Amino acid sequence: MNELESPPPHRPALRWILPLVVVAVGAGAAGWWGWSQWQAQQALTAQREADAALLVQGLSDSLEALRRDQRSTSQRVQDAAATNRVLRDEMLGLSQRSALLEENLAKLADSTRHSAQALQLEETELLLSQAGQRLAYADDVDGAKRLYALAATALEDVQGNDYLNLRQALMQERNALDTLGQGTRTAVQQRLGTFAQALTALPERVEAPAAATAAPWWHSLLAPFVTITPTAAQGPLSSAERVAAWDSLQLELTLARAAVERGDQAAFEQALDRVGLWLPRLWPDSPALRERRAELRQLRTSVLRPALPELGSTLQQLRTLRDGS
Repeated sequence: MNELESPPPHRPALRWILPLVVVAVGAGAAGWWGWSQWQAQQALTAQREADAALLVQGLSDSLEALRRDQRSTSQRVQDAAATNRVLRDEMLGLSQRSALLEENLAKLADSTRHSAQALQLEETELLLSQAGQRLAYADDVDGAKRLYALAATALEDVQGNDYLNLRQALMQERNALDTLGQGTRTAVQQRLGTFAQALTALPERVEAPAAATAAPWWHSLLAPFVTITPTAAQGPLSSAERVAAWDSLQLELTLARAAVERGDQAAFEQALDRVGLWLPRLWPDSPALRERRAELRQLRTSVLRPALPELGSTLQQLRTLRDGS
């Protein structure tokens, strides 16, 4: 009976194949996982490079736009300088004409009273015209006051009841001129310069508020490896962006000064509005920044050409009298 029983099968190869298969499957899975991680890292790197290229292109376009604006502003300043030269030449011509009138007055001292009065009226008209031009184009209040004083002196010796109202109108016009002080545009330029100088003292960073409670546990865990700083305590722009923003702010201040020189109220207000947009981007919120913004709002309400109905009334009356006589 024992001789007919077959011995149990001997399977030494199977015991070696199964571990090898398990090892091969594990190695394949590890390789596939590593390859997928590498692919994901490559995709992330490509996306970051594309974002960086897009940001650089945007900054380049912004810089080019600022350069175009700067060239346009330079051209406007050159045009304004050319206009000022023309006005100076005209003022010189008027001064020469006034000198010629004085010579004519000296030569006609022995002429009739009527001729002397006509020359005095012409001199008065010329002085009043020069005063109006100084106020309109140069905002030269002091020069206009001197010219009005000369016109009043020339008008004192003119006889006749018709010119009594003319002298009264001239006195009212000089009183209205005294209310301008040193000149509206001159005062605005000084305030604008003071405002621009005060901007340099604004803090670029503000201290983060003290924590009311204990720091979270993960702060202590990451403290040896990273430094955690709240973004509210940092400036709103990076270093490169801050340089471009500061140049833009200076450009808008230059445009505001040019608008004051021209007496362009609309351009002045638009430039100050753009300055107000740059302030919160360049500096974080602070009491000093809020004070500058309030000062900017007050500066924007300045009137470059105040409406004074008395100015020019004497010249108009004088021409009306001359044309009617």
